[in-house]
Amino acid sequence: MLKNDTICAIATAHGIGAIAVIRLSGPDSIDVCDKVFQSAQKGKKLCDQKANTIHFGTINSDGQIIDEVLVSVFKAPHSYTGENGVEISCHGSMYIQQKILHILLLAGARMAEPGEFTLRAFINGKIDLSQAEAVADLIASSSEASRRVSLHQMRGGFSNEIKKLRKELLHFISLIELELDFSEEDVEFADREKLKALIQGIISYIDHLVSSFSLGNVIKTGIPVAIAGEPNVGKSSLLNRLLNEEKAIVSDIPGTTRDSIEDVITINGQLFRFIDTAGLRHTTDTIESIGIERAYQKIRGASIVLFLEDAAADVQLINQRIDHVRQEFEEHTKLILVLNKIDQLKEHPDTTSIVGADQIVGISAKFGLHIDRLQAALQNAVNIGSFAPNDTILTNSRHYDALNRANQALLRAMDGLDTGISGDFLSQDIRESLLYLGEITGEITTDEVLGNIFKHFCIGK
Repeated sequence: MLKNDTICAIATAHGIGAIAVIRLSGPDSIDVCDKVFQSAQKGKKLCDQKANTIHFGTINSDGQIIDEVLVSVFKAPHSYTGENGVEISCHGSMYIQQKILHILLLAGARMAEPGEFTLRAFINGKIDLSQAEAVADLIASSSEASRRVSLHQMRGGFSNEIKKLRKELLHFISLIELELDFSEEDVEFADREKLKALIQGIISYIDHLVSSFSLGNVIKTGIPVAIAGEPNVGKSSLLNRLLNEEKAIVSDIPGTTRDSIEDVITINGQLFRFIDTAGLRHTTDTIESIGIERAYQKIRGASIVLFLEDAAADVQLINQRIDHVRQEFEEHTKLILVLNKIDQLKEHPDTTSIVGADQIVGISAKFGLHIDRLQAALQNAVNIGSFAPNDTILTNSRHYDALNRANQALLRAMDGLDTGISGDFLSQDIRESLLYLGEITGEITTDEVLGNIFKHFCIGK
């Protein structure tokens, strides 16, 4: 994976903007830029300048000025990639961006592959593998919670804990393997009780991390919220109101929504994934029946169910329908009863006899009345913003799998300690756990794993 050539790419988002940034990295990146850059100070060369400085000038091709730019100079090892690097800030014209990129390629650079800048940072020891993955998560973060989690991991919060665990295990395994060298003398260098306490502590910590994965997945992808209810109670109108756009078709004809419609929205820094479902009723229509079954599937997979009812509906019927829909999902799923069309009532509905709902909110989806109260109810339903800035939340499925495998190996080691297993078998189980923990940070990895991770990065990062 190690490459010593000079790479370049546009680092800003595709499209026209006020400025764009073109990034170079590699041992010859400053020299490559010097071939096409002319400083405003005559005779000034970038290769002669101090690191972490910015220089004004022009990018030129065949004696023609292409653009006026600012060039930032970084010198190894004090750069993002650990190599010499240059960032060219030019005007945001698509033509200018592509023209400068073409000129740099002619000057000796090549196009960077997806994630290659971050890959070089990993290879050069600037960051470990879990931090590299957190970079991609931070770029993709769409809520305050996901930003906080990604930034904590990118700054090494998670990987430092893993490295600490590996260091402690390595100390004990070295003692156990030293015992194997003196097997004929029947000596014991590794205190088995201390080792047992250490392994038990690591298992507990891994269990804590693994249990946080469901929360991390919600933070990363959004809290799934199913909008459910009888036909024509205003589910599609509510989705449109929450999204502030005409996402779903609204009609007085029952059964208009026959498939699930999904979209996301951020409410006070938290990402919610709303799913508008088909109206729940008995029907002989084959297609509508499929839509209703899919509605129940979405309800079962939701963290929150917004159960809509007409505010004028009979309380006894509301209770029956709540009881029926509650049988479809897990006990921990929150059900918010949304009494719609309160604009058609002369007074607020009496909700004292309603049972089975975690919260009750009266709204008018048509006129947007009390939507703010519904948003507040959604935030109250799942309090995921309460974790501390330094809390480690697992969000990566690769890490989740590696931790589970490490835990299985440690559990076997615990069983071995309880049964007095020989040191060579004990060593094998601990080494297996070390292998899986090392895969998380990249201390143990393969080109195939690296290629699979970094191919999902954007070009320029």
